[in-house]
Amino acid sequence: MLDQITDLYKEAFSWYDPKRAVPPIHVTFYPYIGINHTIRIRDGQVFVRIGQVCDEMPLSSHKGLAYILVGKLLRKRIPSGAREVYSAYIRSDAVRLRATENKRARGRKVITTSKGLVYDLDQIFEDLNSRYFRDLIPKPALTWSARKTYRILGHHDATHGHITISRSLDSAEVPHYVVEYVVFHEMLHIAHPTKHLNGRRYNHTPAFRRDEKKFEYFEESERWIERNVRKLKRAAKRD
Repeated sequence: MLDQITDLYKEAFSWYDPKRAVPPIHVTFYPYIGINHTIRIRDGQVFVRIGQVCDEMPLSSHKGLAYILVGKLLRKRIPSGAREVYSAYIRSDAVRLRATENKRARGRKVITTSKGLVYDLDQIFEDLNSRYFRDLIPKPALTWSARKTYRILGHHDATHGHITISRSLDSAEVPHYVVEYVVFHEMLHIAHPTKHLNGRRYNHTPAFRRDEKKFEYFEESERWIERNVRKLKRAAKRD
């Protein structure tokens, strides 16, 4: 099987650059947690690592992946057919399920504590659950991030059942309603799970956005975050 896949990468190199000699190519399956693949050149040789989750992928899809990876490596335009045949496989329910099981079994989460120096995430969750969700949201593991961040202030991991809030917000300078808003946003991801349609993922559906605006201090929170993002960035870089 690997010999056949290697031949596909040789074919892709020749297709993109027929005048160039095909370098030695080494293809292996690698136990990435998700659907990840890499291609690198070292000492004139090409090393391809294909995520183990795709070890049963048909050769037609492997061919598409070969043209995608080699095209990116050579900075060439990738033919649309390559993306289509590869995407059709990895977006299948079976592959998504296998990738999710891998993440659940082998993924590692950094868990600190829900009790911050200023804010208690458990208390905030319980209050929001009562006020906005009639106590119907099952409680996930709540944790402050290990480091301060500014690009991502909150994250819901459905696979492991975690909500992580940026430690940048655990400060007396951050209004209580802003922390509530970020937690509320992540709780909405539980109330409105990711939808898959025609091979695409939709995390923020119209229903999600509609409910998000029900938060009492929605506009104030958005404005505060927009006005203070540079300050959060400076604090994160000092951390």
